[in-house]
Amino acid sequence: MPAFAARLTQHLRRPPWLDRDRITAWGTILFGLEAAFLAFLAAWQHGAFGPPAPTSGDFVSFFAAGKLVLAGTPALAYDQAAHYLAEQAARGSGAPYQFFFYPPVYLLLCTGLATLPYYVAFALFEMGSLVPFLVVMRAVTREAGWGWLGPTLAFPAVLWTIGLGQNSFLTAALFGGFTLLLERRPAAAGVLLGLMCYKPHLGLLAPVALLAGRRWIAFLAAAGTVTALVGLSALLFGIETWRAYLTSFAGSQSVYATGRIDFAGIITVFGAARLVGLAPGPAYAMQGAAGVAMALLVWAVWRRSPSQPKRSAVLLAATLLAVPMALVYDQLLLLVAMAWILREARCTGFQPWEKIALAGIYPLSLLTWVVGTAWHLPLGPVATTIVLLLCARRVFRPSQATP
Repeated sequence: MPAFAARLTQHLRRPPWLDRDRITAWGTILFGLEAAFLAFLAAWQHGAFGPPAPTSGDFVSFFAAGKLVLAGTPALAYDQAAHYLAEQAARGSGAPYQFFFYPPVYLLLCTGLATLPYYVAFALFEMGSLVPFLVVMRAVTREAGWGWLGPTLAFPAVLWTIGLGQNSFLTAALFGGFTLLLERRPAAAGVLLGLMCYKPHLGLLAPVALLAGRRWIAFLAAAGTVTALVGLSALLFGIETWRAYLTSFAGSQSVYATGRIDFAGIITVFGAARLVGLAPGPAYAMQGAAGVAMALLVWAVWRRSPSQPKRSAVLLAATLLAVPMALVYDQLLLLVAMAWILREARCTGFQPWEKIALAGIYPLSLLTWVVGTAWHLPLGPVATTIVLLLCARRVFRPSQATP
């Protein structure tokens, strides 16, 4: 038994069987199963197996906000009663309400989508943002051919993004593109970071990284982009829309803290604390402590100035632990961090347990919502912490890697 345990440990510590061909095959099979499941859900919800189910995804929230802008009432995007009626008009009565807490800069995109028929807008939004995300992933991994596509599309956050009609492809493309261009084209990188201001909380640690790394051009470009977008949205939609947004945002805490957004789907420290039963006060305190710790880690890593893959992976993973609100579809940022680790491993080799840990993120992510709902176990922060520890070990103990 000791000999068997030793052999098993060695096979998991540096698994020779976990090679490119197997990962490609398993990833492609998993993607096929997920795609079939998603198609089944879509058919069921649209009445293929009985009466249509009164469900809706997050995209209807974006579409309804755009419709209110086209009607000449952009401020009503932040009035839940008016926004709910717009959602019902878009998707029919009976569907649950989807909240809209995005700043008015996001209305620039929502308005354009609302000029199209609903399903055309949905397809254009998801496929139009999926393509640049895949372009960024290929550029980060530097993989040739198409074998990387199966494991990339099989990551569970891809399923959540398409199924809910979320904007995570766009967010991951912008954030990943920012880390990709920062070395060679800092101004363009700053612009991509600034374009992420529709989800400002996910940019929480980026200024820390840029200041620690003395990336002044990127910092100024990002600040200029945000200023331009805020000014343009104020000019087009009026200051009153911004006032309505700030009022709505101030009340969003009651939505997130009371469970109206399922705690099992929140992958942050705050979500984990609420899922296991802690009150909002202690949960926010734990989240605040995690945010400070992540800011200090990012500052230390970017000040130390290791390789681009290490810096980028740390920033992406730390962001998901620093912010109070991120959901299962936001784990696409974790996939970009994993891509940076793989790129580094191609040059320096894999560290002990690294392959099996990275592969294990897939089932952890796939089961996050199910396990959280059934047993109140928060797997989301666990997956992020594993990736962050792999990143930190590469920064502070790089000598363990072997070809």
